[in-house]
Amino acid sequence: MSSRMPEGQPPLSVVFIDDHEIVAVAIRSTIDALPGFGFAGWFTSVGQLLASQVLPGLVLLDLNLADGSTPVKNIEQLRNAAWPVIAYTAGEDPYALRRAAKAGVLGIVLKSAPIAALIDALGRAARGEVVASSEWAGAIDSDPDLAAVRLTRQEQVVLERYASGMAAKSVGVELGISEHTVEDYLRRIRNQYSGGGRNAGTKVDLYKRALEDGYLPRPRLLP
Repeated sequence: MSSRMPEGQPPLSVVFIDDHEIVAVAIRSTIDALPGFGFAGWFTSVGQLLASQVLPGLVLLDLNLADGSTPVKNIEQLRNAAWPVIAYTAGEDPYALRRAAKAGVLGIVLKSAPIAALIDALGRAARGEVVASSEWAGAIDSDPDLAAVRLTRQEQVVLERYASGMAAKSVGVELGISEHTVEDYLRRIRNQYSGGGRNAGTKVDLYKRALEDGYLPRPRLLP
């Protein structure tokens, strides 16, 4: 798996929030060895990071911290600071995983996974992609509170193509319709999801919605 970042971009600074120093040492060693990345610091709480002068480009967050904070509150604080978050966790609590996925993490990586899975996740995050894994997919798939959205067959096809990475113009060429028509479909799709209380403002959001509703295949476990 590649962690390659787009050429010409400055190194992505990564912060790790976790209670265990030995894990932080291993994470620092891994990140410092990756071209295009830099380890910006280890913190034991979100509050500690917010009180510092560090401005990360990405946060690796353990979901179970000893300070009594909740995963959702921690993710919300980090997102309010405009910092993208990857949950890096033991994954022993399905409810916590589901809440983290719903709160807007880019993805979920288990601490038991090979280091290649973390490296792949960092690369995807650096490129602005969803960090798709079976844990992340399973967490959102098991959410009992998802509001059903009924799309027409053509809306489903447009969503499938667009959310999987195609540009609107390319979707139109493949389906034999204009780019303007594709944008109209996407506008209607976004409105339907928003009306059901499910964010669909970005392409990444639409990928998540398509995955949740079965319009795209669930990603395989990162090796």
